[in-house]
Amino acid sequence: MSKGQSAEAIREAFAAGQRGFGESYVQEALGKMRELADLPIVWHFIGPIQSNKTRPVAESFDWVHSVDRLKIAERLSAQRPAERGPLNVCVQVNVSGEASKSGVAPEEAVALAKAVAALPRLALRGLMTIPEPTPDQALTRRRFETLAGIRAQLRAEGLPLDTLSMGMSDDFELAVATGSTMVRIGTAIFGPRAKRAAAPQ
Repeated sequence: MSKGQSAEAIREAFAAGQRGFGESYVQEALGKMRELADLPIVWHFIGPIQSNKTRPVAESFDWVHSVDRLKIAERLSAQRPAERGPLNVCVQVNVSGEASKSGVAPEEAVALAKAVAALPRLALRGLMTIPEPTPDQALTRRRFETLAGIRAQLRAEGLPLDTLSMGMSDDFELAVATGSTMVRIGTAIFGPRAKRAAAPQ
């Protein structure tokens, strides 16, 4: 995750071999994209998507990890430029049931994934989750296993999903051991983010 990091820091990480970078604030990300347009970066959007922000996300990003409503997926599909090719998306699942977290409930994830997979100009690649922070590794493992189980069900029903986006700086090793194919690491690469002043997204 490169949100809150400068374009210069991203350029340094790119020079060290990192190619994918995750952003959560649309306007911040668009500014970095302009500054770094000379680099073949793969841009990932990770975070809640407001309906009025779907167009710049659809037009500018390569991946969206946080689709949790069919309405948002439909807007991304309609607004994705044909010349850019399909937008890679993951359905976000709220495996811990936290009211403060985005994501579809696990029992609703299969139906949403099937609906998203049917939309044009989107490529449903897999599922994403952010479990609650806890020192209980057994609980975190169960959360990751829940997501892996939903993907297994979808694959058995004919959706060739190849991505489990789960794990961050504090728990990525456990996530990988549980089947994660894409971890979202920011602090371990860039160090702690500076406090972000409130600003429009």
